[in-house]
Amino acid sequence: MAAKQKILIVDDDENIAELISLYLNKECFDTKIVFNGEDALDAFETYQPNLILLDLMLPGMDGYQVCREIRAKSSTPVIMLSAKGEVFDKVLGLELGADDYIMKPFDSKEMVARVRAVLRRCQPSKPETPAAGKAKCVEYDGLTINLTNYSVVCDGRQVEMPPKELELLYFLAASPNQVFTREQLLDQIWGYEYIGDTRTVDVHIKRLREKIKDHSGWSISTVWGIGYKFDTKSSTL
Repeated sequence: MAAKQKILIVDDDENIAELISLYLNKECFDTKIVFNGEDALDAFETYQPNLILLDLMLPGMDGYQVCREIRAKSSTPVIMLSAKGEVFDKVLGLELGADDYIMKPFDSKEMVARVRAVLRRCQPSKPETPAAGKAKCVEYDGLTINLTNYSVVCDGRQVEMPPKELELLYFLAASPNQVFTREQLLDQIWGYEYIGDTRTVDVHIKRLREKIKDHSGWSISTVWGIGYKFDTKSSTL
């Protein structure tokens, strides 16, 4: 029997935390509850969750800081929980590395669906066996993106990135100079089941640009009012 996936619940409201845990346990997840940011970081190390449900308004260290600390060392998916519905709060959460953002109060079925959706899209696809076909790899001057073993090498150095960032980079680089709308990228990378908006694409593009700088022969370009493309001045090697 496969091991249950583990969800770390971080919320200072004991009633809400217990209710979330109850719903997730009914869906065959294993859960652990903590009530503040410091305990969340400790539990992250000892419990090693598959996903974190993280409330923003925590005593002491808030959810934003917890997310920063976790993102500095791990790509474990994080879903932020908050009663704050301003666009600024959502975008800030995504920019800090959150994978989704759920507004309180929320429907239990929607919460479980979002947990399942984030877990699905944050799990790398199984590599193909040699018999199944060639490795999925694109190469440019100073850049190699390998989707088979989920690796990126830029100017001779290994670049760590979460699966969805790598998949987005590979998808763009595999079709050089082709413009894709944000909606097309959401559909291709996150799938039609994704519950979110196009800002997710913008945030992931921003992270990619921070990790791999523009090269003389290629760059990730914004096509204003439309979307993005992998701009090249030469063909792939």
